[in-house]
Amino acid sequence: MRIAVLAVQGAFLEHEHILGRLGAECMELRKSSDLRGGFDGLILPGGESTVQGKLMRELHMFEGLKEMIAGGLPVMGTCAGLILLAGRLSNDPNTYFGTLPITVRRNAYGRQLGSFSASAHIQGLADETRPFPLEFIRAPYISEIHGGRQAFPIAAIGRMPDGSQGENIVGVRCRNQLGFAFHPELTGDDRCHKMFLEMCKHNFR
Repeated sequence: MRIAVLAVQGAFLEHEHILGRLGAECMELRKSSDLRGGFDGLILPGGESTVQGKLMRELHMFEGLKEMIAGGLPVMGTCAGLILLAGRLSNDPNTYFGTLPITVRRNAYGRQLGSFSASAHIQGLADETRPFPLEFIRAPYISEIHGGRQAFPIAAIGRMPDGSQGENIVGVRCRNQLGFAFHPELTGDDRCHKMFLEMCKHNFR
């Protein structure tokens, strides 16, 4: 199985290391010709979504990737990657791929000082009863899910941006798309990546 990782900016190497340990072949997307390399899935890593969006357009990758995702290519977006996939950003007039029918709030927990750790049960993981460790860095969260039954939450935490209690959705799935507000590649737990590889194996296209 060959997985492409967007490698123009952000924490792409950490994803590649996990995928390699799981036996997947990785390729980095750095220029438009890389899109012709042939791959079974795509990872959009954490980083700076604004920078990633700008670079993808400048490198003539944006429209091609958007068409692939809309056409059913399995994709996993983490943190900034979630923002790139979101159909709407509640605190930003810009949108990027817009293929995932959700509304996301950027930097919902504050910037670097708002980084924190938590844990949650994630629907669909192997050993679903064992909580998954969550690492949040300048994290967004999912404020709304649209799209009827095709889109549904798979992870939530009981922490609001002001520190008070209240459930926030931090993981979502919609057909060929997985979106996480946290960084599964920083935890040492590879179950999210295993779930993604299973999605690629049973491609919806």
